Amino acid sequence: MAVVGALVAHLQSAVTKSPRAAARETLEARLGYAFKNEDLLDLALTHASAAEGGDVRLGSYQRLEFLGDRVLGLAIAEMLFSQYKDTPEGELSQRLSELVSADTCAEIAVAMDLGAAVKLGPGEARSGGRKRKSMLADVCESVIAAVYLDGGFDEAKSLVDRFWRDRLINPRRPLRDGKTALQEWAASRALGTPAYKQIERAGPDHNPLFRVEVAVKGFETAVGEARTKREAEKAAAIAFLTREGVWTEGKRS
Repeated sequence: MAVVGALVAHLQSAVTKSPRAAARETLEARLGYAFKNEDLLDLALTHASAAEGGDVRLGSYQRLEFLGDRVLGLAIAEMLFSQYKDTPEGELSQRLSELVSADTCAEIAVAMDLGAAVKLGPGEARSGGRKRKSMLADVCESVIAAVYLDGGFDEAKSLVDRFWRDRLINPRRPLRDGKTALQEWAASRALGTPAYKQIERAGPDHNPLFRVEVAVKGFETAVGEARTKREAEKAAAIAFLTREGVWTEGKRS
């Protein structure tokens, strides 16, 4: 609510400011952070196609993106470590990889509305650069780096927490594999152990395709298929969990 209030206040005051200053303050309110060094934010939003001077790396967000990737990784790692106290490091690493992926960063950039704020060269703008996933992911990380340099790690982590917390608490993909999660879900509802049954095996011996169904008491069966029986069982479990709304799949290109 504090972020929403700040955004409303900035929108009201923006009427009396220059368009550039108003846009910057609106973005800062959306981010929940006001920059002391405005040049850092400007640099974080400058694409290589709009860079001035002879060295594109110094005049665009490229170097900030490199730093932001590391800051984001540390912030997410700390959040995962604190949130999932009993989770093995292997599973934490899998979750970390998804949360810092280009897909996730691009989706966060859309939530921040960074595409509209990025400074692009005319050619890049005409070619749809503002909606390009790779650009959105890079500028998301560059903004995180700018906050880190301007306000320190705590401010950067607060920004990450603000935009990533829901994804961390409610993962688009599971921390555990489908069979384990389904078994735990069924057990917590006294539904017994899920039963898996191979219903088809197709294809040549060297490259078979298995179809497996999983049955849980009181629910319709769900079917999964894969090149091994074990993976088909996992696929069936995921199909069940997704259909029942236990899991939600993140968007994938």
